[in-house]
Amino acid sequence: MSADVPTADLDDTVGIGSGTTVRPQHLIVTVFGRYVRAHGGVIQIADLIEMMAALGVDASAVRSAVSRLKQRGVLVSIRSGGGAAYRVAESLEAVFAAGDHRIFEERRAQPSDPWLLASFSVPERERPLRHQLRKLLQRLGFGQVSGGLWIAPGAIADETRIALARAGLHGYVELFVGSRVSEEDLTQAVRRWWDLPALEPMYGGFLQAFRPALTGERADRDAFAAHVGAITQWRRLAYLDPGIPLALLPERWIGLEAEQLFGALHRRLEPAAERFVASVMN
Repeated sequence: MSADVPTADLDDTVGIGSGTTVRPQHLIVTVFGRYVRAHGGVIQIADLIEMMAALGVDASAVRSAVSRLKQRGVLVSIRSGGGAAYRVAESLEAVFAAGDHRIFEERRAQPSDPWLLASFSVPERERPLRHQLRKLLQRLGFGQVSGGLWIAPGAIADETRIALARAGLHGYVELFVGSRVSEEDLTQAVRRWWDLPALEPMYGGFLQAFRPALTGERADRDAFAAHVGAITQWRRLAYLDPGIPLALLPERWIGLEAEQLFGALHRRLEPAAERFVASVMN
């Protein structure tokens, strides 16, 4: 799953944590990304409605959200088991796979690792594409060196190529991977390229909302709800920091604390959540 999946400005929000709300379509994207793809890739609408009920979403809201996801090309309807069923569009499989890597795998670069540079030039007659390009690079977690030059750890090069091609913008961008040789302190440069203070309240909100999910025993259904909620929120935050080397970040960086909390939540909640999913889909 990925921040690149088009689910913006959708329907009503659902509470998933302390003061935290999220749109049902974002929850459905998480369910497909983490669970449905791992269980054959296809789910009947009745089973999806049962899963979403555990998240506090009623049947009518599920059907409405699924309809909009179909319109946006995220989901495809098929017939399975004598009824309506859905799967992720094949064209988005690479996007979901890249999202899996960003969200669930170790992604922190080292200071000696290569950097990825994205340089773009857009003709004046196509000026709106300039804004679209900037938004895409921001969504992938790039920092801005100058107007048309953006930077990120080299590890996201493949992910960046996929996103640019999918958006039809690859023809405007040159990508380079290499080392930095400037004399300016790299730590100071990183803090110029990325607005780290602006990220702190977002990570703080995640910590406040999901710390309680680490305590106490949970039934499988409740573990599923907590797991989906945490993934849905974290998959947005994982794109704010594309794996900037820890040595270049502020001391006691709150993003690292949030990253560690998500890892602990995932390890604790996933086994019970998987049992719930298997009981519904089987």
